[in-house]
Amino acid sequence: MSTYKEIRGLKVRDYTTNPDNPIEGQLWYNTTDNVARYRIPNLLASWRTGNNLNTAKGSRVGGGTQTAGIVFGGEPATGITETYDGTSYTEVADMNTGRYSQGGNGSQTSALVYGGNPGTVALTESWNGSSWTETGDLNSARYALFGFGADNTSALAFGGYDTASRAYTESWNGSAWTEVNDLNLARFSLGGLGIATAGLAFAGANPPPGLKTETEEWNGSNWTEVADLNEGRSQTYGGGTTTAGITMGGQPNPSTLTGKTEQWNGSSWAEVNDLNTSRRSPAGLGTSSLALAAGGYSPSLTAASEEWNSTQPVGAWSTTGSLNSGRTASAAAGTTSAALAFGGNPPNPSVALTESFNGTSWTEVNDLNQARRELAGAGLQTAALAFGGFNTPPDTTYNNTESWDGSSWTEVNNLNTARLQLAGGGTSTAALAFGGYTIPPTSAATETWNGSSWTEVNDLNSSRRLLSGDGTTTSSLAFGGWSPYYGNTESWNGSSWTEVNDLNTARYGLGGAGTDNTSSLAFGGVAPPGSNTAATEDWNGVSWSEVADLSNTRFYASATGDLTAALCIGGPGAATEEWSGTSNTDKTISTD
Repeated sequence: MSTYKEIRGLKVRDYTTNPDNPIEGQLWYNTTDNVARYRIPNLLASWRTGNNLNTAKGSRVGGGTQTAGIVFGGEPATGITETYDGTSYTEVADMNTGRYSQGGNGSQTSALVYGGNPGTVALTESWNGSSWTETGDLNSARYALFGFGADNTSALAFGGYDTASRAYTESWNGSAWTEVNDLNLARFSLGGLGIATAGLAFAGANPPPGLKTETEEWNGSNWTEVADLNEGRSQTYGGGTTTAGITMGGQPNPSTLTGKTEQWNGSSWAEVNDLNTSRRSPAGLGTSSLALAAGGYSPSLTAASEEWNSTQPVGAWSTTGSLNSGRTASAAAGTTSAALAFGGNPPNPSVALTESFNGTSWTEVNDLNQARRELAGAGLQTAALAFGGFNTPPDTTYNNTESWDGSSWTEVNNLNTARLQLAGGGTSTAALAFGGYTIPPTSAATETWNGSSWTEVNDLNSSRRLLSGDGTTTSSLAFGGWSPYYGNTESWNGSSWTEVNDLNTARYGLGGAGTDNTSSLAFGGVAPPGSNTAATEDWNGVSWSEVADLSNTRFYASATGDLTAALCIGGPGAATEEWSGTSNTDKTISTD
């Protein structure tokens, strides 16, 4: 007799597609793919969405690290090569011969590609950091092989398919391949990690009986069977070493993709949090603690990438590199790994200082043309906008706008309303400015930037200054502020503001991070009766929830990032804190 348990909580609803922003614990049924799903928070190390590849490709390979990686080749047969700097992908010189299901390894400055399809080739090419050069061929032409190595001077290629599954293993010395001892198990579409003298081969296919869990360890001369994966699959890729590795994604059967992620500790595999999007044949690179899964099939070709981070506590703030010059009331743009901070107050006079962040440390770069504090910013580390602000002495309120091109600031067209203590969001070519102080009065004015000029649009419902906000010209959030203490939150839909649910803690001089009006982070500021706060809240599109506090109370810090990864910069002082947010995974309910 079966035992049934009552489901308590949210009603299970039918959707034709997965809901855009389900909340933790929500159950739903997708009537298009006939699958029931539920959302859970990732409480341990987890994957978060990164920026897309320029070109969607499957069966790619790569090498390097999460902040300095390279991916190349892919299906349909291509020689496209892209480098990753921790923030974005850049297309560089193509391979000489386009191919997919190739082997490859190395780094952003020194890589190797070998074998592949179409035509089942033995071709090998070497990357020197700027171009590919054809070099010595494999002894056995094949595709769906794998390889590992630190650079283009040493590598190991193994497995693959020509007319049958192969166990062939070949060693590269920088100029030629030499046949060495074979894998114990012939297979193709396998994964691997390590360097030429110490690595792992795992998973793959060799029908019959089909998909493999077997793992073999290479010691520089022989393969030895070690502990199996928990899930058999093909087309899974990985990164790391023989003592600390990771593999992600793959195909566990002909009709299913997986986001399964497993970590290797030197003796066994353990399941950890899945990729957010199930996929096969992603380019995998990095380490067991900082990895990247780029592209693949999910189920069609995708350009999407995800970053794995197990170095920070999830749902918490941690201290990172300090500014060179402490300050309050600066502005910022960018991400947690590539940020820009500019202007501010140390306390008088205001400064024009600009600093660039690489994920670890800050570097002084070219100053603003106009020193100021209490300004707003938008954009990225390589393309940003600075607007509004104040300086004393002299007592001047600015409508000045400056554009950053990655190396210097240029004055462009001014705001229509000069003001300080405003908020903003968007990009260097499409920005939003709202609220602030015009001495007097407090302002509700909203303006949009189109890349060349500002246009006045519909005002906020509540005039306020010392507010925060984020988003784009079509989807933004404004929250907090002073007159005297605001918890008010307003949502911008591209044409007008709508009042939505308030912050739990009313405050002004707070920081904010987010990409649109469905998800934001609010932190720090001054709360009644006038005390600095470390309180942090996250917005899920409907309401604010209290989450882990900042390590220290902050007032008028600048901020970058989004709900899953943000920076709190200065306010006062030079300290910088990084937020690693709770992400979610949508689990499928088995109907077997």
